[in-house]
Amino acid sequence: MLNEFKSFITRGNVLDLAVGIIIGAAFTAIVTSLVDDLIQPIIGMIIGGVDFSSWGFSIGEAKFAVGNFITAIIKFVIVAWVVFLIVKAVNKMTPKKAEAPAAPAGPSDNDLLKEILAALKAK
Repeated sequence: MLNEFKSFITRGNVLDLAVGIIIGAAFTAIVTSLVDDLIQPIIGMIIGGVDFSSWGFSIGEAKFAVGNFITAIIKFVIVAWVVFLIVKAVNKMTPKKAEAPAAPAGPSDNDLLKEILAALKAK
């Protein structure tokens, strides 16, 4: 079992995934700072100096932090946009696969079925 685990861990996909998670965690800190320290103050200035992160309401003892939810949406959109741009850039840099040569033209499925039917009728 230990050898199986070792071969699983040393496969490229698992290592790539681990690197991606570590970079993603670091990227999350950057996006959080971008939204909290730069974007939210700009939105606050546009909508009249309202503290965007404090938006919310309460019903009984339940507090609904609408501002935090909107902040999470903004962070998600930024991360999704950056991932889209990265994938687009990688796709441009990746060489295109050569197209497989076209299969030689032969009889169509209908032609083959007609031949089989004719052979069966001939018996």
